[in-house]
Amino acid sequence: MTIRRFLIFAPILLIIVLLQSYFWVPTYEEQTKGNPQRLNEYIAGSIGDASLLNPILTADSASSSIENMVFEGLMDRDEQLRFRGRLATSWEVFEEAYFYVNPSADVPGLGKADPQDVANFLKNAKKKKNAITTGLKNSLDYITSISVIPPRNYSVTKELKSPDTGEQKKYITINIAAPARIKLVLNRVEPNFFQNLSYLLGKNYFESFNGKAYLMSDSEMEKGILDKYAGELLPAVEHNPVLLFHLRPGVRFHDGHLFDAYDVKFTYESIMNPKNLSPRIAGYEPVKSVKVMDPLTVKIVYKRLYSPAMETWGMGILPDHLLNQNALKKEAHRLGKDPNTFSMRQSSFNRHPIGCGPFRFQEWKSDQYIILDRFDGYWEGPPNYKKYVFRVIPDQLTQEMEFYAGTIDSYDVQPHQVKRLEKDQRFQSFSGTALGYTYIGYNIRRKPFDDPRVRRALGMAIDMDKIINYVLYGQGEQITGPFVKQTDYYNHNIQPVPYDPQGALTLLSEAGWKPDKQGWLTKDGSKFQFTLITNNGNDLRKAILAIAQDSWKQIGIDVHTDLLEWSVFIQERVNKADFDALILGWQMGIDPDLYQIWHSSQTNPYQLNFVSFKNKEADDLIIKIRQEYDHNRQVRYCRMLHEIIAREQPYTFLYVGKWTAVLDKRIVIKTIDDTGHIGYKKITPTKTGSYSFYFNKWIKLPEAPAFMDEG
Repeated sequence: MTIRRFLIFAPILLIIVLLQSYFWVPTYEEQTKGNPQRLNEYIAGSIGDASLLNPILTADSASSSIENMVFEGLMDRDEQLRFRGRLATSWEVFEEAYFYVNPSADVPGLGKADPQDVANFLKNAKKKKNAITTGLKNSLDYITSISVIPPRNYSVTKELKSPDTGEQKKYITINIAAPARIKLVLNRVEPNFFQNLSYLLGKNYFESFNGKAYLMSDSEMEKGILDKYAGELLPAVEHNPVLLFHLRPGVRFHDGHLFDAYDVKFTYESIMNPKNLSPRIAGYEPVKSVKVMDPLTVKIVYKRLYSPAMETWGMGILPDHLLNQNALKKEAHRLGKDPNTFSMRQSSFNRHPIGCGPFRFQEWKSDQYIILDRFDGYWEGPPNYKKYVFRVIPDQLTQEMEFYAGTIDSYDVQPHQVKRLEKDQRFQSFSGTALGYTYIGYNIRRKPFDDPRVRRALGMAIDMDKIINYVLYGQGEQITGPFVKQTDYYNHNIQPVPYDPQGALTLLSEAGWKPDKQGWLTKDGSKFQFTLITNNGNDLRKAILAIAQDSWKQIGIDVHTDLLEWSVFIQERVNKADFDALILGWQMGIDPDLYQIWHSSQTNPYQLNFVSFKNKEADDLIIKIRQEYDHNRQVRYCRMLHEIIAREQPYTFLYVGKWTAVLDKRIVIKTIDDTGHIGYKKITPTKTGSYSFYFNKWIKLPEAPAFMDEG
């Protein structure tokens, strides 16, 4: 009887507790009267905690939101999406192009020419430029210097790749007698340079170069495999785009140490160090070298054409003096750990980060809060807020109540609240379409998800209209693939997977899954069952979890579900690819480079292709997209890639959400004109919808200014 009465009154008790919590929280006015310092604090709420605070080691949104405050990159994009300097004041983009002199090819008018003759031939053609195509004329105009690199002899050792049989690794030593080659410096990156140059040197000049002829091995057995190394070791032509960054003088890390080019080089090397297991490797693998020209100049040379190159240098820069090999060895000894195996991932730096961004780290109490203090030595001038507080509030209802009470300063409105809150005169409101999407991802390493028919059938069983209408309250749109829907990279010709439970059963039957007497799908005596997981604290994903589970049970699939705390979900399940299926979302940039998420080389632990999607045709397109500088061709490749991924269905693509956020009306942008006059203006979003772009200029006033009530 007591238990029954408790169950009846439990919902009422919950409401009372929530109301008590709401009224117990001091209001904004009460806080500021008793503590004027509250005006100088910005408090944000998050459903999940950060994992680590090191920008080269993390990829989750909670960690990134703090890292963006603590660390600074060389550049970012302004409100019009143009690149702007941060730790770099300026940069130059050019190219160093190379080609081997081909002794077997006839150059028009020269015949079989030696290296210096070829160089002189190009110099003369650059001067004359008569009777040549427009493309070739432009390419010759881009050349700023021509030189000859003499022949050289050297050796390289390569590991022989073979099936993993547990045998000892085998290596081959290759002796190379490289012929002379021509180096050309261009004042811009020119992808069609060698194609245009072939009109001058001869149509087959580059194609007929035989790199294998210059490779030698002492072993007769090994001579047969030299072919596959020729293109890698002696490519006929080589594009080497170059970024030359000029760094901002006088910038200091939060510990007072001066930032310089060695920190940039160290950050790159740390990303590429396999001990660190950085998920960022794919964005920096195309780099050939990072060279410190002087303390304020760094030269970054790429191995090949790589169109997203600039974007990658928005990465937060790490302090070399705190994380280099000597520093890590000292820390390992201090902690009693083996210095030979101790890596950056184990460093206490990740819990006590030091960057050169606008805020400095103060305190982190796991699953409760992270506190940052204003960095008064910030190169652009200190932010107006003295403190930034990141509070972990897993329950969204609690977040909402705390926002109303003024104990957090902004709130991400849930879809069912949009109509009520977007026009609420008490707050300022912002809205837009997300640059990203929500999806169900399948672990293709595990059966039966290795069968694309099964993956498509799972998607066909889910009624997306139900999710958009009843979970999102219309605040979302269905999507079909991996590109940002607002860009022209997205293929709008791809039709969504239809809601068709009977068609799903037909596909599953083709894949060998038949219902048993109880109606459960079975194959070879095993029931079709798996676990679908997502993170706790996200009501939308929790609702989708229930809808997907019910939809799949309707067609005979036994699905279990699990909600995990954010840090456990990311670190133990996603990073280690320990799941059957999961619900997650991607926040995307406007650049179409999807290498880290979709290329088959990115399926290892801590990498972002954790569903293990592998497709040779897709891999080739991903590389083409990275190396293409012509926008129209890039769009065409993206749409082809979209088509392949939509066909293979490694994800069930769910929706792109429409977002609405509300902010305390007292928060405005503070302006100071040339005469020192202080003014205030409304916060306005950028082209991407970001309303926090000018966060460092935000200020909270005791009362909302009159213009906040206008219009």
